[in-house]
Amino acid sequence: MAAFSIDDVRAVVHRLFIASADASLRKEDEQKSREVAALLGRLARVRKGARLVDAAAGKASVGLVAAELLPIATLTVLERDPRRVEACRRATARLTRSLEVDVRHADVADDDAWPEAPDAVVALHACGPAADHVIDQAIRARARFVFVVPCCYGEALPFFARADAVVREQAYVADDLLRRRVRASLIDMERKLRLEVAGYATELEELVGPTVTPHNLIFLARRAGDAVRIERAAARLAVLRGTR
Repeated sequence: MAAFSIDDVRAVVHRLFIASADASLRKEDEQKSREVAALLGRLARVRKGARLVDAAAGKASVGLVAAELLPIATLTVLERDPRRVEACRRATARLTRSLEVDVRHADVADDDAWPEAPDAVVALHACGPAADHVIDQAIRARARFVFVVPCCYGEALPFFARADAVVREQAYVADDLLRRRVRASLIDMERKLRLEVAGYATELEELVGPTVTPHNLIFLARRAGDAVRIERAAARLAVLRGTR
């Protein structure tokens, strides 16, 4: 995994998103810089000239910093908030590397918003069901690599009801905090197995330490097509979903 200087990332974040020599990075910008640096270390495994999608992108901190520091060829940004889309377009104009950047005002759940067969899809703090949409769309688009950091585990998640029912069946899990943690773990296990059923070799890691952000779990998925892994994951997913 390549190492990126946090100072290099800070400098790019400042130039793209602050754009004022007199203004310093805010606390949230410092946090974002640490997360982006950790993500870039993982994105560096993607081939030179890669086509990257930054999904549920916000201001596209990950995608645009990657465009400056990694040898990617194209960047597609997907964001539904028009104010963030505009901020992303302003930041794009400050890039020093020459590459194709396509900023799309679109919801990640929209099939038509996605390019076909990207080399990598990244989503940092995809909130609630956006993480599930990114996973499903990356699978549908046949992305080679998927890097997703979910955020928020509320009732809107597609697997929430089933995970909650499973936890409540375990009477010994009586503490509310533990219930939330076990439920979140079941939701993430369903996501991992869904990726593996689709043919991805998937690992879970901590992106950064919990003092940077408590939402620090990253899904690292590589399309592999291993038939044994797919069969094993399908059996486990059926049990988890209660269909077997």
